[in-house]
Amino acid sequence: MSTITNYEKEVVNQAQVRRATVEFINIVNDLWYDKSIELVLFRNPLVDKRASEVLNLIDYAKEFVAKPISINDALEIAKAIQSIDLPPSKLDIGKLAYEYHLQDDSADKVAFVKNQLKDATQAEGIQPKDVVLYGFGRIGRLLARELMTKMGKGSQLRLRAVVTRGEINEAVLEKRASLLSIDSVHGDFLGTVQVDVDNNALIINGTTVYMISAGKPEDIDYTEYGINDALIIDNTGAFRDDKALARHLVPKGASKVLLTAPGAGVPNIVHGVNHVENNPDKVDVFSAASCTTNAITPVLKVLEDNFGIKKGHLETIHAYTNDQNLVDNMHKKYRRGRAAALNMVITETGAGKAVAKALPALEGKLTSSAIRVPVPNGSLAILNLQLNSNTTVEAVNAIMKQYALEGDLVEQIQYSLSNELVSSDIVGTTAPSIFDSKATIADGDTIVIYVWYDNEYGYSHQVMRLAKHIAKVRRYTYY
Repeated sequence: MSTITNYEKEVVNQAQVRRATVEFINIVNDLWYDKSIELVLFRNPLVDKRASEVLNLIDYAKEFVAKPISINDALEIAKAIQSIDLPPSKLDIGKLAYEYHLQDDSADKVAFVKNQLKDATQAEGIQPKDVVLYGFGRIGRLLARELMTKMGKGSQLRLRAVVTRGEINEAVLEKRASLLSIDSVHGDFLGTVQVDVDNNALIINGTTVYMISAGKPEDIDYTEYGINDALIIDNTGAFRDDKALARHLVPKGASKVLLTAPGAGVPNIVHGVNHVENNPDKVDVFSAASCTTNAITPVLKVLEDNFGIKKGHLETIHAYTNDQNLVDNMHKKYRRGRAAALNMVITETGAGKAVAKALPALEGKLTSSAIRVPVPNGSLAILNLQLNSNTTVEAVNAIMKQYALEGDLVEQIQYSLSNELVSSDIVGTTAPSIFDSKATIADGDTIVIYVWYDNEYGYSHQVMRLAKHIAKVRRYTYY
């Protein structure tokens, strides 16, 4: 009888938990669409999430901070945020719940939240920025998805146009719309995409995005499309140095350029590490470096700042990319000509040298190479490092967890607690670096670190963060 009674209590409790989760999700979405206030849970997005996804994130939070954070905690703090007059912002409700538990749990939650967010009322207003995607490949389409999903009330980045080569007709528009809507790796776009043939445009979530055909950047007048002072995000890979990228500034309506690849003669930025060193009021052309550089640099910064790095080797186990052949065929690189989905392929990477552009202290200290492997997305960087002092697994993990929980790199480093982490698990992660705490090795002054990264999605979010910095539309954030 007591077993049945306990079971009935569990059923009732589960129903209450689900009801609270649904109420929480409604508040999260209302705050986003009504006030441009985005709630996240230890950097994990919450907008448009299902109840099961939110509850899984709550379980992760409990283990991550070792505090009894519940859905009811999140719900009550979300209600407190809803009751306060705040500007557009991005708030980590996990951090707020964690901090609430660090003090007297009986304190009034509204008063607590008001005190923690008191600086928000002093945040400066921001002006929306027009964005043009130059190219519409893997990164371009992911950026389009995220720009439209995160548009909210349009107070930050506004995707206005996409530039591609070749004729634009109904068939081309239909194909572009299909590729945006359906993705074999990242799944369906959680929005709507229609074709507007008369205006050569896609209607994404009810908003017009012009499709512009151009053989070269100088051929375009963006003002003809009502686009002004735009940030051009070049994801073609065709323009890689300062002179070539400056061509994007020639057309009317363009004012800033961001390259989604390593660039020569322009600042190579890993957001969170060196973005504040380059003032967008003084610099017009930026590079977001590479996906691998964005994955390893935040982790290397933590290790350099706390232990010091003598030397090391970086090996990236990287998903195959579009420049490889589907079947064996001619290629300018010998091994990359072999069938990508059938072979592990040794190739080169400039990530070891590229790190020094963001962390000059590591100049000449790192060697690097890469192996392309038969997965379409999801990569792994293995860092074999000699430090300036002896350390332990526990010490390395503790310092990495601290940086993942607070400070300037909380958006960049996700600390994994999983015993079973594999590449498919990290697909869709917004952080560029997923630190595998269970895989750390330490032997005196030598350590081996494993850093996973979604080389498409995580990198795209780093591009978005840098774009907001360049466009000066970064909201008030509380992490």
